[in-house]
Amino acid sequence: MNNQDSPKHTLVFASALTAVLLWASAFPGTRFVLQYYSPGSVMVLRFVTAALTFVIIGLVKKISLPKMKDMPLFIASGLSGVFLYSFLFTTGSVTVSAGVSSFIVASSPVFTMIFARVFLKEKVKLLCWIGVWISFIGLAAVTLFQSDDFTINLGAVLVLGAAICSGVYSIIVRKLTKTYTAFEATTYTIIIGAIGTLFFLPEVISEIPYSNLQVNLVILFLGVFPAGLAYFAWSYAMAKAKKAAHVIVFAYLIPFVSSVLGYVWLGETMTFFAVIGGIVIIIGMIMTNVFGKD
Repeated sequence: MNNQDSPKHTLVFASALTAVLLWASAFPGTRFVLQYYSPGSVMVLRFVTAALTFVIIGLVKKISLPKMKDMPLFIASGLSGVFLYSFLFTTGSVTVSAGVSSFIVASSPVFTMIFARVFLKEKVKLLCWIGVWISFIGLAAVTLFQSDDFTINLGAVLVLGAAICSGVYSIIVRKLTKTYTAFEATTYTIIIGAIGTLFFLPEVISEIPYSNLQVNLVILFLGVFPAGLAYFAWSYAMAKAKKAAHVIVFAYLIPFVSSVLGYVWLGETMTFFAVIGGIVIIIGMIMTNVFGKD
């Protein structure tokens, strides 16, 4: 690396780290606002804010409108990646700590790989499959043994469903980005998903008078920064990095950062099995996404 490349690489890594920190903050942030709002209200407030953010940026960038023939894909993307994901994640987060939920969601690329193999017929190396099974062992530990009495936590199962929805969304977006830019695909996905959340608008209307400024500021933060700024920071890092793996590895910090934020902000702790299971998930993810690639 020469001296001219050094500032560029520093900016790339700084951008990736910024995205990771913002995404990690979304887990304890969601847990915090759920103390004051129902899951449906959190969905509406967060994703309508995110949609408005992308609309404003899209108008400034003058992005093109989607073609009518692609609308079914955008609807499927919005339903799986925003509406269903946020419903399952937010509802599950009521009884699942920020650290545990972030470890479970971190498994979503595993499901993306499985769906890519089944629906897109993409070839997968043996090391990838080994990584998948390792991650599933970790998921079992986190999902089934989150509590000290070794009972199944329904919230953890719902969050696992959110991870699966994220995997479906990634496959749909992979097809959309063959025609649209990543920003365009994400913008219209979030807008459609946000429209779906309006089903819970009556809950927002009835609950918002009982909230306070601090809670609403956290929701505003969740809508603008983890969805908006984090997306741009991650996109910049992925575009400028010499190898995608150099940036992707930063994503493995999200569960650990979320756990720390959950402990400091909300006083949350995790059981021994949840911690071990989370570490096993990350080991499997690294094998699948880094060492398992050609």
